[in-house]
Order: sequence, then structure tokens, then C-alpha cells
Amino acid sequence: MHLSHALTHRGTIREINEDAFLELPYLGVWVVADGMGGHAAGDVASQTVIDGIQQSLEQVEPNEITIELLKSSLQNSNRILQQMSETEFEGKVAGSTVVVLWLDNDQYHMLWVGDSRVYRFREQQLTQLSKDHSQVNDMVDEGLLAPEEAETHPLANVITRAVGVDVHLDIDYRSDKVNEGDIFLLCSDGLNKELNDNEIQRIIQSENIIDSGLALLHASLVRNARDNVTCILVKHTHKVSSLSEECDKTIPVFV
Repeated sequence: MHLSHALTHRGTIREINEDAFLELPYLGVWVVADGMGGHAAGDVASQTVIDGIQQSLEQVEPNEITIELLKSSLQNSNRILQQMSETEFEGKVAGSTVVVLWLDNDQYHMLWVGDSRVYRFREQQLTQLSKDHSQVNDMVDEGLLAPEEAETHPLANVITRAVGVDVHLDIDYRSDKVNEGDIFLLCSDGLNKELNDNEIQRIIQSENIIDSGLALLHASLVRNARDNVTCILVKHTHKVSSLSEECDKTIPVFV
């Protein structure tokens, strides 16, 4: 059984919200997309990615969902956005990052392009499962930059992959076992720009996904949320319960 809670906000500076998300707990699928390209292009790009995945899933039975289906949807959205860039946006880039989580029985599968992230909270520890496709992350890998310097580096906003940018779309994939009580966090980079991993972990430690989601969003907003912020919290459990039955616990909010 999967419980989930999704939130999005344009932030305190941006005029529009270029993020989009998909929440389909009955299929075990969740998606966050973060558009790029400014007004019209950015929000259209992220919604195109979301719509493409949803339409692909609507055409098959739940037991027919595969990684190949999800990848094919992203490849198709890549082609559509490249076409739109030429025909509707006068060559202006209409691109989007994307992160997809699919929970199938006791396995998780994730696909991603760009710097939107998936975290897993297990046994009171937060782990980033995705790896940012960004200029600063490449510099960290090459030993040119310390990990703690990445978020504040002048090139922190430069991503190296996005849906709709290149003819060839390189999609990363990861799969592993899910444990009882695992909590997954999908988010656009607007969240981790404002909160570091330790702060995110402390908020999620309550294991109440509704209160944690609200606290994550509130904490980013009180720090002036320079970017759009989207987060989805997903809890994997075999217990028969509902979101309303989640226990209330005190949750820290960072200011």
C-alpha cells in the first residue's frame, strides 16, 4: 500500500509556476517535472512531460506498466518539445527536468533527467538516490569542487541534461528493494536550494507525510523560495491505514 502527499508553489519571486507533478498512488507512479525556458515555454514543457506519462499509463493495464513504457513516454515528450521549440517558440528552448518513481510490489524503480531529485528515508536516515545531471556535480566528480561548495557555486543552476533540449535523451535508471516504512521524497531543485539534506531529514523524521510535506514547503517559503518548489512524499507500508490516520508529531521548521 502506498500513501502519498504532493505540494507545489511558485515561490516568492517567480511570477509563474514552471513545475508540474503527477500523483497516481493506485498505480504506484509519481512524477515531478521542472520546466525551463521562461514564461510559456517552461510551464508548457513540464506539463507536456507530465501529460505524456499519464497518457501512456492510461493506455495500458496496471500490470502492463514497464520501465520501457516510461522511458518511451519521456523519449516521445522529448521529440514533441523539440518540435514545439521550432514551431511555437521561435527556436527558444522548451525543456524540463523530470524524476519518476514507480513502486511495483516490493521494488522501486526510478528514472530521471536533470537535477530534480529522489530521496529515500529509511531507518531515520535520508539518502539521495538520484544523481544530479549538473555542471557542478560533474565538477565534484572530477575533484574540481568540494561537495559542500556545489549548492552555492555560480554554476549551480546549469544542468547538463533535460527533456526537450537534445535530439538524444539520456535517461538514468535505478532499481532496488523497498522496505516496510520507506518514505520517498521527489522534489524540484527549488526545495534543496533552500534546505540542506540534514534539514530535510529532520523534517521527515516525524514520518507523517502530510505534516512533513507542509513543513518542507513552509520552510522553503520563509527562506524566500527563490524558485518554484514542488515535493511529493510517498510512504510504502503494508499496514491498512489512511493519510488521516497518520499520527501527529512535532516537526521542526527552519527559518
